[in-house]
Amino acid sequence: MNKDIDRIDGACHCGTVRFRVKLANGLHTARRCTCSYCRMRGAVAVSADRADIEIVQGEEALTLYQFNTGTAKHYFCSTCGIYTHHQRRSDPSQYGVNVACLEGVSPFDFEEVPVNDGVSHPSDRQRGTGSELAGILKFIPAK
Repeated sequence: MNKDIDRIDGACHCGTVRFRVKLANGLHTARRCTCSYCRMRGAVAVSADRADIEIVQGEEALTLYQFNTGTAKHYFCSTCGIYTHHQRRSDPSQYGVNVACLEGVSPFDFEEVPVNDGVSHPSDRQRGTGSELAGILKFIPAK
């Protein structure tokens, strides 16, 4: 797997939503989160600046989900239900992009994925307290 990918195409499961994205630091930013929504969603996300994602098809099919503070904006396809990307609460100038939607990339391509502490979100705790890293998720293929 080439973690230095710069620009890549992506799509939801059914192909209704298609996008092109320039990643902030390739696949090196892959991570998961422990917040209530991300725990249930289970996706691995990589970073992109908000200006660097272009919806090339199906923008009208994107549905928005927000909860708690309403800062994060989670987008998913209204046809197949797949999460494609979200505007981050931790940095609203960035999107997290679902790696499973990226052409030729699978969350199982990553041997290890850092997991951020989203339960104790940086915006909710006092500076200097708590850890942003909750752990590491490992995938060990059964040969």
